[in-house]
Amino acid sequence: MRLRVLAGALATLIVLAGCGGDPGALPRADGHGHTSATAPSSAASATTGASSTPTTAPVALRSGERFVELRMPHAYTPKAPTVGTDEYRCFLLDPKITKDAVITGTDFLPANPQLVHHVILYKVDPEDVAAAKAKDSADPGDGWTCFGGTGLGGGAGQNIWRAPWLGAWAPGGTEKVAEKGIGTPLPKGSQIVMQIHYNLINGTGPDQSATKLRIATDNGSYNYLYTRLLPAPVEMPCRTGVANKLCARDAAMADNIARFGAEAKTADLLHILCGAGPVGPTQSCTTTAGEKMVVRALSGHMHLLGRAISVVANKGTPRAKTLLDITNWDFDNQGSIPLDTPTTLNPKDTLTVTCTHDQSLRDKLPAFKGTTERYVMWGEGTTDEMCLGIVLFTKS
Repeated sequence: MRLRVLAGALATLIVLAGCGGDPGALPRADGHGHTSATAPSSAASATTGASSTPTTAPVALRSGERFVELRMPHAYTPKAPTVGTDEYRCFLLDPKITKDAVITGTDFLPANPQLVHHVILYKVDPEDVAAAKAKDSADPGDGWTCFGGTGLGGGAGQNIWRAPWLGAWAPGGTEKVAEKGIGTPLPKGSQIVMQIHYNLINGTGPDQSATKLRIATDNGSYNYLYTRLLPAPVEMPCRTGVANKLCARDAAMADNIARFGAEAKTADLLHILCGAGPVGPTQSCTTTAGEKMVVRALSGHMHLLGRAISVVANKGTPRAKTLLDITNWDFDNQGSIPLDTPTTLNPKDTLTVTCTHDQSLRDKLPAFKGTTERYVMWGEGTTDEMCLGIVLFTKS
């Protein structure tokens, strides 16, 4: 109940998983990718935008599927709208859906991968298209600035319980294809917002990226796929012996607000959702499932200071089950990980996400060169941090 009451106030959490994961499509059903909920171990990555070379073979179109490629209408040169090195830009794209459809796969085609930190695809329901067009027209040039989600408040599912995502991309990502018979609904007349997080650490320049969708007509036989977000706070002080202005939480918060506006207050809202936990490198949050769900895959999201992330169902009880356990976080490998066997949760079951971050990684990663150590909390920039579990589920 507490989570439902807070859902409206926490609409900004739509962007929480924004910097990674691949919500909206299950991993490939062709034998490629991981087959358990434990990710392979690899060293923390220093990549801040360049995509890795794909390592899996493409999946052929299945019966009833077709590809639709949607490209930004014009080249766009990103710039930080306030201070810092990050811009979130939303572009409205029209897939020209004349019949109810499902999306069974998503891919992203970065034109300037050195600048693209992550991408999220949001569904715009037919009744919200006019508002999206108005928002696009009100901002000079193509698209609009969109920290904290699309800015289209009031759309169906605009909360952490049913994120209106169709898919996402992060460095190292390739096409994500749903299992046969599973898809994300896309009603006729819907449009799509492609939110791109540009990071300018590696320079600047124009970008005209595209998304490639795998679409099939919704014939009533598809099992719909949904996305649940599991955020937790991040509250990590400077290391012992480090002293500067930004090591104070209030100063760090003021800096976040200067860069991202009111969305920076997400760091405080998370304590309302999760309760006040101890300050330190490891943070957790427990929420109830709230509905029956069949969990099919999970992913985690942190930034460059991340070390480990897990999601446990019914933690601390005899029915506890680990659904996700990444013990050596790799920023360049944020794909969803399918469960060997889908897990059914009932409304009163709980889900606990736990993240561990490490300030010492700033000494090793090029992205932090020239930056000042600071009190780290939830933030949308590349050198800020997040803690997010992403649950992909169906109703049966």
